[in-house]
Parts: sequence; structure tokens; C-alpha cells
Amino acid sequence: MPDVQIQTYLVSEVAPYISWSYFFHAWGFKGDARRSPEARQLQADARQMLDEWEGYVRTQCLYRLCQAHAEGDNLVLEEDNAILPLLRQQASRADNAPLLCLSDFVRPLSAGGNDTIGLFASSVRAPERENTGDPYRDLLRQTLEDRLAEATTERMHLYVRRVAWGYAPHEDLPMDELLAGHFQGIRPAVGYPSLPDQSLNFLLDKWLDMSRIGIALTEHGAMRPHCSVSGLMLAHPAARYFTVGRIGQDQLEDYACRRGLPVEVMRKFLATLLE
Repeated sequence: MPDVQIQTYLVSEVAPYISWSYFFHAWGFKGDARRSPEARQLQADARQMLDEWEGYVRTQCLYRLCQAHAEGDNLVLEEDNAILPLLRQQASRADNAPLLCLSDFVRPLSAGGNDTIGLFASSVRAPERENTGDPYRDLLRQTLEDRLAEATTERMHLYVRRVAWGYAPHEDLPMDELLAGHFQGIRPAVGYPSLPDQSLNFLLDKWLDMSRIGIALTEHGAMRPHCSVSGLMLAHPAARYFTVGRIGQDQLEDYACRRGLPVEVMRKFLATLLE
């Protein structure tokens, strides 16, 4: 797969991109955690653990830029002649705004040719470690590895926007604005509200070969190791996140047809979305 790029980072190279607000949220802190002595101590312990990891823990990501176009609620990848089916919002909105699908942010052929989309997967490569018997340090390790995978994706996406894709070559945002997503485009992750179907990981794996950075998929499409993230990169200036929400039987059947899987199989993957 010559068009799939691999990036490998040291802990110190991605640590500045950690979103500490999400880290604190994972520990149950609410509001401005920086005011809490407990949160400050937690962050100090986390930073010490990051220092301990330097030199033997690596983070890695795969990304691929694809020529693609929108076709209804599908994205069509030109090089693979393959379809990436997507889900559209179904619940009516109070402001009567259009119901969104991620394909809305990709150019259709009728608008003048192909567009570009990005595919990605990121993970943390660390030596196998058994639980230490210290619940605090084990949980600290787990939550910190999750944040490192996200931080790796953040750094990779910055490089893609500025250089590899190059649609925002002069982007120069302060770190707080960068982590708040105040850049052009979006990066919806598999399993999140805009891209809720975890089975899409099987398609991304086919197009990226996640095993190249040590990611394996379970029969349910979950990634192992747990500290992994995958998804899409879209560049449209108006692109934004949204929640697909509840879907009905009609969309389930339509999506299963586009996904090329039996309705009952898709029902299992989308069980939490069904009305």
C-alpha cells in the first residue's frame, strides 16, 4: 500500500498535544479541574509517567489521502472503486436546519470532479505490561495511553492539513485553539456520534492495513489495543460534527444494503441507535 503513510513519534513529540480536559473528564472531574488540588496532583503523576515512558514507548499512526466523491449518503473511493456508506441524521431539528450526513461535506461528481478525503488510524506501541497491582497506577496508565493515541492523531492531522494534504499551509493556532478543534475541517472518529457504526473499522482496515501499527480488530470491530483511534479527515470549511441519533427501520435497511451486509448483522452493530 504505497499511498498509506506511517508516522512514528516519541512520547515527548506528542505529549504537548494531550487534551488534559478530556483526561480529567475520564477521571470524573467536572468544570475547571485545574482548580482542584487532587487534579493538579493527578496531572503531576501523569507527567512523571510520561517522562518514564520516554525512549521505550512509541506512538504510531497510519493515514491515507484518497480521491473520492459523494454519492448520496455514500463516499466513493476512486482508487479502490469502493463505497464507504454513512448515516444521516433522522431526528427533526427545532431550527428546521437540514439533517446532516458526513457525505454532505464532500464534493459530488456533478459539482466538478473528485474531492479528497483522509483515512487514519493511530495507536500506542508499548511493551506488554501486566497490571501492577496498584489500581491507581494501572488506571493512570490506561487513561494516559488513551490520551496519547488521541494526541498522536492531533499531531498527524496538523501535519496533514499543513503539508501532506496542504489545504491549510499557513495554519498557526495556539495550542488551546488547536485542541478545541478551531481549524478548517473535521476528524470524525469511528464509534463517535457522527460516525457511530463500529463495523466501519473493517473497511478502514482493508484500506489501511492497521496491523502495520499493531492494531487488531475483534469480531465486533473494536480495536486492540484499546488505546487506538480511527476515522476520517474532511477538509470542507463548513464541515462540523453532529449526532446521527436514533434511526428507523427504513434507514437500517437502506444502510445494510449500502454496507453490503444482512439487515440482522447491521442491527447488531447499530443496536444502540435503533428506535
